[in-house]
Amino acid sequence: MPRWSRLRTRVSDHPVHRPPVPLHARRVLVTGASGFIGSHLCRRLVDAGAVVHGVSRSARPQGASASHWWTIDLAEPDACDALVRTVEPDVILHLAGHVTGSRGLDAVAPTLRANLVVTVDLLTAAAVHGVRRIVLTGSLEEPGPHDRAPSSPYAAAKWAGSAYARMLHDLHALPVVILRVFMVYGPAQRDTLKLVPYVIRSLLRGVSPELSDGRRPVDWIYVDDVVAAFAAAAVAPDIDGATIDVGTGRLTTIRDVVEQLARLVDPAVPLQFGARPNRAGERVAAADAAQAELLLGWRAATGLRDGLQRTVDWYRLALPG
Repeated sequence: MPRWSRLRTRVSDHPVHRPPVPLHARRVLVTGASGFIGSHLCRRLVDAGAVVHGVSRSARPQGASASHWWTIDLAEPDACDALVRTVEPDVILHLAGHVTGSRGLDAVAPTLRANLVVTVDLLTAAAVHGVRRIVLTGSLEEPGPHDRAPSSPYAAAKWAGSAYARMLHDLHALPVVILRVFMVYGPAQRDTLKLVPYVIRSLLRGVSPELSDGRRPVDWIYVDDVVAAFAAAAVAPDIDGATIDVGTGRLTTIRDVVEQLARLVDPAVPLQFGARPNRAGERVAAADAAQAELLLGWRAATGLRDGLQRTVDWYRLALPG
C-alpha cells in the first residue's frame, strides 16, 4: 500500500488528534529567509512568538523579521551541520534554493548544488542533531506518477531531494514533511521576471507585456496562504513522512490571470500573447486540497481575484511615480 494511503488510513481512523504544539518560544530555523516566501514566513513566525533564526546567502535586508540572522552559503562544506549544531532548532523550514524554469544545460550545476546537495546536507544534519521537524519545500514541477521524466534541471533536483527525504524518514525515522507548493504569487516578489510581477510592472508603466500563448492552466496560491501552510506544518502532529500539496485545487489559465491583471491595472495596454514560446514539458496539475485540510487543518483562504488585487495594490505603492 502506498505511504500516503497508509498515512491517510492511520489519521482518519483517529478523528480526535493531539493538538498542535504552539510555535511560541520555539526555535525555528528558516533557510531562504530573504526570499519571497521566506520573508513573509519569518514575519508570520515572529508574530506567533517563535524565536526565528533567518538564514540567507545575502546580508540581512532592511526590515527583515527574525530574532537572529545568519549570512551563510549553505553549499559550503559542513555549513549545514555547523549551523544546525549551533542553533539547535526545534524546527527547520527549508525554503532556500536556486529557482529557475530554464531547460538549459547551464541550469544543471547550480540547481544540483543549491537544490539537492544543500537539501541532503540539511536533512542529514537534522537527523544527526535530533531536530523535531524539518519541512522541505517541494514543487509542482516535480514529476507525477505518469510523467516519464522531470521537465527541467530544477524539477529533477527537487524530485531527488524529496526522494532523499523519504529515504531518510524510512531508514532513520527522520521527522520530515514535504510541502509541494504550487504557483505562488503576491506582494514583494523579488524575481520580477515571474509572470505576475512582470505583468503588473509592465502594465503600471504602460508597456505591453510579451507572453506565451497563455493556455496553460495553473493552480495559483497566494503567498499568505502558503505561509500559513508552513506554520501549520511546523507543529501539526502525526504527519512525519507525508508529502502534502499546498494549493487551491483550482486551475486557472495564464491567459485568464493576465487578463484579470489588465482589468485591474490598465485595460488599454495591449497584451502580446504568443510573443514568447511556450516552455517545453510544462506540467498541468491541481493540488489535492482535501489532503492538506485533513493533515494540516489548512485550506487556502484567499480567492484569486482578491489576491491579485492585493498584489496590484502593493506594486502601485512600491513602484516610483
